[in-house]
Amino acid sequence: MKKQYFLAAIFVLLYAFSFSQEGNIKGTISDEQGLVVPYATISIPDLNKGTVSDSEGKFLLLKVPIGNQTLKIEYLGYGSQELSVEVKEGETVEVKIVLKPQVEELDGVILTGFASGQAKALNTQKNKQNITNIVSSDQVGKFPDANIGDAVKRIPGITMQVDQGEARNVIVRGLAPQLNSVTLNGSRIPSAEGDNRNIQMDLIPADMIQQIEVNKAVTPDMDGDALGGSVNLVTRTAPEGFRVSATAGSGVSFITDKRILNGSFLVGDRSKDGKFGWMLSASINDNDFGSDNIEFEWVNEAESPVTDEDIEVSPFVEEHDIRTYLVQRVRRSFSANFDYNFNANNSIFLKTMYNWRDDRENRYRLRFRSIEPIFEDGTENINGYQGEIRRQTKGGLDNNRNQNRRLEDQRMQNYSLGGNHLFGTVKMDWMASYANASEERLNERYIEYELEENDSGDPIPFNVNLSNPEFPVITAVNSNDVTLDRFELNEITEENQFTEEKDFNIFANFELPADFFDKGDGFVKFGGRLKIKDKNRDNNFFEFSPQTSDFDNFNALPLTSQTDSDFLAGSQYAAGQYVAPEFLGQLNLSNASQFESESVVDEFLAGNFEVSENVFAGYVMANQKLSDKLTVLAGLRLESTKTETQGNEVIFDEDGDFDSVNVIKEDNTYTNILPGLHFKYDLNDRTIIRFAWTNTLARPNYIDLVPFRNVVNEDEELVLGNPNLDATTSMNFDLMAEHYFKNVGIISGGTFYKSINDFIYVFQFEDAASGFDAFQPRNGDSANIFGFELAFQRQLDFLPGFAKNFNIYLNYTYLNSTADGVRNEDGDERTDLDLPGTAPNMFNGSLAYTDKKFNIRLSANYSDAYIDEIGGSAFEDRYYDEQFLLDFNVSYAINPNLRIYADLNNITDQPLRYFQGVSNRTMQAEYYGRRLTFGLKYDLFKRK
Repeated sequence: MKKQYFLAAIFVLLYAFSFSQEGNIKGTISDEQGLVVPYATISIPDLNKGTVSDSEGKFLLLKVPIGNQTLKIEYLGYGSQELSVEVKEGETVEVKIVLKPQVEELDGVILTGFASGQAKALNTQKNKQNITNIVSSDQVGKFPDANIGDAVKRIPGITMQVDQGEARNVIVRGLAPQLNSVTLNGSRIPSAEGDNRNIQMDLIPADMIQQIEVNKAVTPDMDGDALGGSVNLVTRTAPEGFRVSATAGSGVSFITDKRILNGSFLVGDRSKDGKFGWMLSASINDNDFGSDNIEFEWVNEAESPVTDEDIEVSPFVEEHDIRTYLVQRVRRSFSANFDYNFNANNSIFLKTMYNWRDDRENRYRLRFRSIEPIFEDGTENINGYQGEIRRQTKGGLDNNRNQNRRLEDQRMQNYSLGGNHLFGTVKMDWMASYANASEERLNERYIEYELEENDSGDPIPFNVNLSNPEFPVITAVNSNDVTLDRFELNEITEENQFTEEKDFNIFANFELPADFFDKGDGFVKFGGRLKIKDKNRDNNFFEFSPQTSDFDNFNALPLTSQTDSDFLAGSQYAAGQYVAPEFLGQLNLSNASQFESESVVDEFLAGNFEVSENVFAGYVMANQKLSDKLTVLAGLRLESTKTETQGNEVIFDEDGDFDSVNVIKEDNTYTNILPGLHFKYDLNDRTIIRFAWTNTLARPNYIDLVPFRNVVNEDEELVLGNPNLDATTSMNFDLMAEHYFKNVGIISGGTFYKSINDFIYVFQFEDAASGFDAFQPRNGDSANIFGFELAFQRQLDFLPGFAKNFNIYLNYTYLNSTADGVRNEDGDERTDLDLPGTAPNMFNGSLAYTDKKFNIRLSANYSDAYIDEIGGSAFEDRYYDEQFLLDFNVSYAINPNLRIYADLNNITDQPLRYFQGVSNRTMQAEYYGRRLTFGLKYDLFKRK
């Protein structure tokens, strides 16, 4: 009964506000190419009334007096335009506005190419109430960025973690990927990875997105789980007429000299009456490439031959890998979007996207392991090192899907149905969405051979050259000790992995005009959201023992050599011979007469889990003008979270063998109250000062909440879950000043501060029972981040002649952080520790020349080194090394519809590098080489 009363009250309220003697004006703004114009300023100067178009170029002016009214539309780079509209009583009149560049307004500068994209991005940034950075589709197309991650990294305060040379995980203002939200049209994208909330940005092609919004200060109507910020991806909408566009290209990855293929198309139209719009698009990118990798694990302790206790020694390499990766990555994306306008007051839309990536990989790994010092007799003086060697091939089944490689099948799909309605003067919008992300790795196979001792029965003596700890070199002292015929089979394994996250979202927003201070247009907005998430991981792992002698002689098997004189980490790293993946793929492991199989539960069972997370959120906020120049947005958001987790506690006996398993379930419920306040002060029509006070949170990774216990015997490691983790919260302050140039550009600067509580880090300690290194997520006490940002964009139109077509794009971000409450392996609190993920210095820059036909651009991206993972001590801390990327692209317009392009990526051959403790002590260095792509782009538009 209470629910019926509540609904009745809502409809009475809507009816009350719908009774009006005025009319409304609804419109859509696009440019000459039929592309929507977001966040344009629309006003009726005579009435001191105005609004801003949304991300799809749509706007609505309420309670406009009847009669002829003159609309004024203002947009950077386009000058101002006026339109006369007749408003009728009680009706909503619809208008379509086409903006045209006005050269005389720009002192002769022609608004084409990149400048058009800048205009859209900067207008959006200028007119939004909160602190936001924008990248439009036009801008994305002018950089050599194949996926969304590579495009996002050019925004101030953004760094990206890479995978196989492609930007994957986004770090916003130094906050780790799982602390930021990535949404598609306002709904959170689920994660395809099992152990975190990271969104795989390289899964989404850049040409499928219309606009990228990075909200660094969220408003109450946005999800609160955005500690660092919220990245919203806006998909393309139906054009204002018939559009067809296509791209066809190829290229080469120089590390493998293999081809690159890419193509895309888009077609869309609108019905004659303008009510129905549709858009279909598809994209494919097929890249055959790889990487050259070296890895090192450093230790500074060893067992004394004198006392049999651990003593501190000079750092040495305990384990060293030489890895060769051969990868084929095929990225496909499909999108179908539809919208229908029933009348001026009611419309609905359906937006769909399906992303599918196949990642096929062979990996060849030479591992020097269990390396230990050789001491002089009766002393603690080291005079050499010894250990074991293993050679491992990673592959998959011999079929059309796997193609003898490990196949990682990763998919993300999103379906959103929504609507926009006007009940008199009350605006309502709603959306229901279903999203699914999955990662499946079936029949992932490994075959590994080992060499543990020489003819004397001792470990293999090694030459260990640590004179340059950036590139340590380890080789056998005696080549006769390591001939291929001496290697023995260690294991043949097959693993199946499946992770899936399902996400159902429904929200509704209501907005009504409310001018509390009689200073102009204001509104009150309120709404609610329900998010239902389910995530599970279901892995298994089998080891196979041959029942014949066919595997006894490594040298007699089909082998492949991966030694490469052009190995990018250095020719001193000789990879050597491995079992051919074709042989591994053809093995019939299910044949009981050839192989005996055994499920190895300690490799997977503890990692399997089921998690459900339900979030109920509601908010209210008001946007009001306090004066002609000062606007305030204030509000409150409440989010209630309920989680249910199920995991496995795997019990082992005293010998380390599997004994039993207990299924454990844990529930948790908590509520966060998140107030927010945003001030926007317009010094003049092109200079703005902003201030924001916001409160945000980040929920723990799903796997971290599961009460599991995973023993990795091979690595002598123990990984534990922690169902008692608290969500991380942050209070944020932002101050920003922006000046927008008349000729499409900006100079801006600002500072920000974050006070963080209960941040989560991985605590490392020694497990008393097993002696293994144990890892468990725990809450730290508090952390603080202080930083500032500077940005400058401008076309150099003040230069003479052709030089006026040059433009500059620069931004710089500085971060300083501290973290308290982090304990080392002895339980002592560590001091002077940075918060993981906070790169002190970040820089983006580009110099471009653009005219009607020609576009050429050199782009740079730099991020400083930062601590990535806190170890048990300062010696064990892992750092993500600095990166400097340089890209070049050029395009030429053959005619107004056809353009040729060429892109050269990673000119600096920048590796992914981690170091341990100090910068010259390499943990991992992975090289990707350069990539060249080229092709044609076609675009045709006919307005109705």
